[in-house]
Amino acid sequence: MGKPKIYIAKPVQPEVLAYLEQHCDCRMWDGQGTASRQALLAELSDVEGLLATGVPINQELLDHAPKLRAVSSISVGYNHYDIEAMKARGVLGMHTPTVLDDTVADLVLALMLSAARRVPELDAFVKQGKWQRGKGLTDDIFFGMDVHHRKLGIIGMGRIGEAVAKRAVNGFDMELLYYNRSRRPEAEELYGAKYSSLEDLLKQSDFVVLMTPLTPETVHYIRKEHFEMMKPTAFFINASRGQTVDEQALIEALQTGRIRGAGLDVFDPEPPSPDNPLLKMPNVVTLPHIGSATAITRFDMAMLAAKNLVSALTSDSPSNVVKELRELVKA
Repeated sequence: MGKPKIYIAKPVQPEVLAYLEQHCDCRMWDGQGTASRQALLAELSDVEGLLATGVPINQELLDHAPKLRAVSSISVGYNHYDIEAMKARGVLGMHTPTVLDDTVADLVLALMLSAARRVPELDAFVKQGKWQRGKGLTDDIFFGMDVHHRKLGIIGMGRIGEAVAKRAVNGFDMELLYYNRSRRPEAEELYGAKYSSLEDLLKQSDFVVLMTPLTPETVHYIRKEHFEMMKPTAFFINASRGQTVDEQALIEALQTGRIRGAGLDVFDPEPPSPDNPLLKMPNVVTLPHIGSATAITRFDMAMLAAKNLVSALTSDSPSNVVKELRELVKA
């Protein structure tokens, strides 16, 4: 029996490609970034597996891939999967949980610290030559807000949320509230986390961290009424997905002083328009969706995605199938 044919829709590390070539008959996009939609669709007529990042797996793609059995995404999020279309065709979809948890949690803390202590704003102040002795400047113009011993509210206490909680409590002695679809007794025991209603969390927290996945139910999950519940001294941190927040409501909350600041790794859309008001606000830290962007973590994600794809095509026990498609796995 021959090796299953796969298409790799973006360049991967040599070690990842070597692993895939051991188990599969591989073709790979040889351009920059991810293959264009047109180029991708042209490659799918005979492939059984697809390795990609963020490529919409919808009816159009499935119609071009009659032999497709499995798709492996180099990401933890999988909102680009059309679950019903994949389920109807019996196509498995995998993702890469766990390997990026600590890296994303590090970035969340970086956003909190940067926003609260005004790091990008004051970095620009120094580099622009504005920090001069004897020019009427007093230290209070540099004041930020402490992170240590403040109250942190986490919306979405999954694996990454727990990694944030660990850092916040053990490293910064923060008091922790969390809101989740279900309670996390282990987090409560380990970190003193208190299960809270969303309203109470928003009203009490000095930092609100949004870590909910993007689903049809979580589009614009945080809206105007939620920002109105927050303290005027509070910071809003989003490292989940841009669409989980009503961005216009966030802009208004910042413009009117309803909240003090924000730290954002995600936007809606991405990249944001150059005239997006968030990019002009000194109290907003803006990053280009780099939550997992370290060389080690991106390698680990790509290798896990490769192993996921191989397991789906060559065994009866595929790994890391997204929960909505697990019913397709043979018992």
